Amino acid sequence: MMSRAPPQQQQALRRARKRPATPVYAGQEGTYKNINSDFICPICFDLIDEAYMTKCGHSFCHECIERSVERNNRCPKCGVPIESPGHIFPNYTLMDLIRKHKADEQNNTLSKQLTLQDWQCLSQDWDLGEINNVMSLLFLRKQRLEQGLKVAETRILKNFLEEVRDRKEKELEKVKRQLEFLNQDCLSVGETLRDFEQKQLGCPDHLVPNSLSLTSIAGSSTSSSTAETSTSDRIVTAATNSSIPESFAGGPTARPTVEMSEARKKRKVSQHFEDLEKVYLETRGGLGLGGESDGSLDEFATCLSKFSQYTSIRAVASLNYTHEVFTNSSSIVSSIEFDRDCEFFAIAGVTKKIKVFEYGIVRDAVVDLHYPVTEMSCTSKISCIAWNPYKKHMLSSADYDGIVYMWDTSTNQRTQMFQEHEKRCWSVDFNRMDPKMLASGSDDTKVKLWDWDRSQSVMTIEGGANVCCVKFNPTTRYNLAFGSADHCVHYYDLRHPKKAVNVFRGHGKAVSYVKFLNGNDMVSASTDSQLKLWNLNRHNAIATFKGHINEKNFVGLATDGDYIACGSENNSLYLYYKGLSRHILTYKFEPARKLIEKPGKEDDSAEFVSAVTWKADSNILVAANSQGLVKLLELV
Repeated sequence: MMSRAPPQQQQALRRARKRPATPVYAGQEGTYKNINSDFICPICFDLIDEAYMTKCGHSFCHECIERSVERNNRCPKCGVPIESPGHIFPNYTLMDLIRKHKADEQNNTLSKQLTLQDWQCLSQDWDLGEINNVMSLLFLRKQRLEQGLKVAETRILKNFLEEVRDRKEKELEKVKRQLEFLNQDCLSVGETLRDFEQKQLGCPDHLVPNSLSLTSIAGSSTSSSTAETSTSDRIVTAATNSSIPESFAGGPTARPTVEMSEARKKRKVSQHFEDLEKVYLETRGGLGLGGESDGSLDEFATCLSKFSQYTSIRAVASLNYTHEVFTNSSSIVSSIEFDRDCEFFAIAGVTKKIKVFEYGIVRDAVVDLHYPVTEMSCTSKISCIAWNPYKKHMLSSADYDGIVYMWDTSTNQRTQMFQEHEKRCWSVDFNRMDPKMLASGSDDTKVKLWDWDRSQSVMTIEGGANVCCVKFNPTTRYNLAFGSADHCVHYYDLRHPKKAVNVFRGHGKAVSYVKFLNGNDMVSASTDSQLKLWNLNRHNAIATFKGHINEKNFVGLATDGDYIACGSENNSLYLYYKGLSRHILTYKFEPARKLIEKPGKEDDSAEFVSAVTWKADSNILVAANSQGLVKLLELV
């Protein structure tokens, strides 16, 4: 045990404890940033020494306030007059507090620390044994600190490794479960495929009429053995039917055609393999093994069938919104819509004209020279049109003057005019469940509801920002969605119009279009070059589609419930499938100016696809670009 220190060493220790250490505040000596501001003299900015107080209540060092009063008979803090130095008084309470503060500082900061000189003074009379004892104690203390540090670091490493192990075990369990699904599905589909091939081989090719497709063969085989047909039979039939109408024509040349179609679709599946794998795992991952899983496999088979159904887009016919193709005037088509029975489609745009074409004539014409069956002129540029779902010849339009018109296309006459909007009206839509009702959205931030029998609006919804599009839910009478410049899609119940049922956030710029795939799902387009798929029961988007370019223009949006088509600012049409994030097909419009410019000149980058619509229950699209070129397109 270390002996008691000599008297000289004890005196050095006492001096070290009593010596007032130079205070260090905020890392700098002599600063006052961390000192209690109540103890600071406003004149010298140091701890108050012998506190004196003026009649206005401010305290200073005695010497500081005396010198200040001699130079200027005013309080340095607030400027109250002080007649003479006799009008200042000692502040004994503050002096006591300052003494306690100084004592605490000395005791709590550096009063117990010894300088190198003090240690030299302490150790100059120590012998070798005392020094060895001190070194042993310091070494032992060092070992304990190092050991504690190693323990803490090892514990952190162990926790990290255990967390990684747990996560990987969860991933392994998930992969094992997925492998079980895959093994089960491979066996099930493999057996069904063998049965299907045997049924196909059982019917000789020469007995199959040319007009009879493999689809009907599969259908008759399935219907004849309904009791023996499993879910997997339906899966293979669904996955195969998409290729049959295009590739099978009967006779000895049928097989090469089927094989060519199958090869094209395999390449397409390979291009989107990661997306398809994700869809499969999400579809199958939530169900246990057994009978319930068959339904999800059937669902994925339908998804795969629809995804691979089309391998290209081809133009069936072309026409021009305006015949003045050699002028530099704008010919942007802003809206295309099919009528109730899909017999006619109307085209409208910045030329202030609504032109109605008969679909059958345009499709079957030998040459691309088409004239509208009727034409209506407006006084302003047209931003949107909509056909009435009940009255075949009733059409509505919205224009840049903020006016909503009702038209009778059989007489080319305006039947009604609504002009309550204060700025440009971007969109108009009819309610399918109540055909007398239509809605319009405008730059005046308002959505207005109209009844065709009334001259004034029946309801106004304040959107809070420029309203770019409106769309009724096709399955209900009371629900309406609209997109606006606040980057959101707002969904309302018209029975409670004061507050939105839901506000869908996720886009980075203005929402330009909203379309419903069905009663529960809708898709929105934005100038952030993204489409987003929403479910009405969720707040966040369930899918995001990227690939097209859309930064400043309205480029059109259409859907048939499974596929989504939109325009792009690279003069192309993009086709997406609702289950995949990347586009599956594109169609490039030829630049209209090639007709008048020299060959080899670069395409006009300003051209963009501005409108698109889908012919109901078909594989037909009608799209137009900013030069007024309109294409009747077929998915094949």
